[in-house]
Amino acid sequence: MKTAFITGITGQDGSYLAELLLEKGYTVVGLVRRVSTENTQRISHIESERLTLVEGDVTDLSCLMHLMQTHKPDEVYNLAAQSFVMDSFTEPVHTSQVNGIGALNILEAVRLMHPEAKVYQASTSEMFGQVRETPQTENTPFHPRSPYGVAKTYAHYMVQNYRESYDMHACCGILFNHESPRRGEEFVTRKITKAVARIAHDKQNTLRLGNLDARRDWGYAPDYVEAMWLMLQQDDPEDYVIATGEAHTVREFCEIAFKHVGLCMTQHVTVDPKFFRPAEVEILLGDNTKAKEILGWSPRHTFVHLVQSMVEADMEEVKNEISVNG
Repeated sequence: MKTAFITGITGQDGSYLAELLLEKGYTVVGLVRRVSTENTQRISHIESERLTLVEGDVTDLSCLMHLMQTHKPDEVYNLAAQSFVMDSFTEPVHTSQVNGIGALNILEAVRLMHPEAKVYQASTSEMFGQVRETPQTENTPFHPRSPYGVAKTYAHYMVQNYRESYDMHACCGILFNHESPRRGEEFVTRKITKAVARIAHDKQNTLRLGNLDARRDWGYAPDYVEAMWLMLQQDDPEDYVIATGEAHTVREFCEIAFKHVGLCMTQHVTVDPKFFRPAEVEILLGDNTKAKEILGWSPRHTFVHLVQSMVEADMEEVKNEISVNG
C-alpha cells in the first residue's frame, strides 16, 4: 500500500486528489495549517481510516523534515499556495514565502529525510503571463505578470534544479485554469456562478466584474488531479502542460452561466475597473500534446459541462441557505 503526502489538502485540488488516491488504495497524509478557525469543509465528507491530517506549515522546514521522517511517503504532492492572483499584489511577501520558499522547503525536506519519495509541484499557467507564443507548451518562455506567477516560477525552477542536481524524482504540472463547485468564491468563475444562483433566487441583482475579454483555458479540476497522479507513475520525471487546448473569455463563461438558469447576462453584469489587475494577462491557452502522448491523459469534461455543473451546485447551495436563513 502506497502512502501519499498532500499539502493543501483542504483546497479544491487537494480534496479531489485525496478522494482519487483513497479510491486507488493509498494511505493519505494531509498537511493542514495551524489556524484558529477550522477550514476542512472540502474534505469533511471523506470517511476513511487511511486518511490522516497533520498540522504544519510549508514555511517551516523543520516541521516538514519531521513529517517526512515520520510518514516516509512514496509520493509527495505540494498543492499548498496563496492561490489568489489578485491578493498576491497586496501580499507579495507572504505569497513568495508560501508559493516559492514553501516549495523549496518541501524539496529540501524530501532530499534530507526521504529522498526515495516522488515529488509533484503544482506549477501554473500564470508563469507564462505576457505570453511569447500561443498556445503555450512546456518550452514556452515564462514572463509572469504577478507576484503569484513570479513565486510559482521560482518554485518551478527549483524543482528542475533539484531533479538535475540530486537525481530526485520531482516534476511539475503546469496546470491551466481548472475549476469545480469546490472553487473558492474569491475566484472569478465561482464569483460568477454564485452570483447567478443568487440572482436567480432574487437575492442579488448585479454582478460586478473586471476584464470580460480575458481569455483562459478552463478545465474541470477532477480531471486535472488525475494528471498529477499520472505524472508520478512514470519512470522518468518530467514537466507537463495540463490544459484543454481551448480558450474562452470571461464573457462566454457568464453567458453560459446566466443562460443555464434562463437569465440574460447583459441585464445583470457591470464592468467595475477596481477588479482589473495592475498587470493584466490577456490570454492563456495550453498545448497538452505531451500529456496526451506520454501520460495518456486528456480532459473528459467540456467547458459547458464545467460551467453548468458549477451553476447547478450553487443553485442548490443558495436554495439551502434560503431555507435556513430565510
